[in-house]
Amino acid sequence: MVVDTAAADLRRIERDLHDGAQARLAALAMDLGLAKEKLAQDPQAAAVLVDEAHGEVKLALQELRDLARGIHPAVLTDRGLDAALSAVASRCAVPVSVDVDLPARPVAAIEGIAYFTVSELLRNVTAHARARRAWVDVWRTGDRLMLQVRDDGVGGAHVVTGRSLSSLTERVGAVDGVLAVDSPEGGPTTVTVELPWRA
Repeated sequence: MVVDTAAADLRRIERDLHDGAQARLAALAMDLGLAKEKLAQDPQAAAVLVDEAHGEVKLALQELRDLARGIHPAVLTDRGLDAALSAVASRCAVPVSVDVDLPARPVAAIEGIAYFTVSELLRNVTAHARARRAWVDVWRTGDRLMLQVRDDGVGGAHVVTGRSLSSLTERVGAVDGVLAVDSPEGGPTTVTVELPWRA
């Protein structure tokens, strides 16, 4: 049992790194590559990309610090999803409204998955959606923890193997959860996630 728990923890750490800081650093590498290409012809556009990349570096460093503290960010451990997701939203380049309506806290493992799932979905909004606003809603229905991330961007998001939404779908599915994407071309995009409560 201890070995199984340790193995599960290691898999969770790997997923958290893959979906969090690693994904952010991969996006950063692409942004810097684009900036390098634009440097000669369009220095202003290159400067904008470098500025965005600088912001991504700071977020990746924060995520790595959070992981180093023991998987869960300190604010999540101390104050729960409402405070933790509000902190993520405040760092997002797009204005984000957060509404968390929970009667209590789910178990730590589910809370952690919820946190990293919403964090990655908001990163996708910033990186791909070209949205003006985003909304995060969290609530409980029966024995399920419900998460919804919406944006008013361009839509066209799909679950593609090897990409962020595919990794999130696998992570959510590993705990008997479900991730659904509604993202017609032209937008808006709504991602709904169901996780077991397991209080």
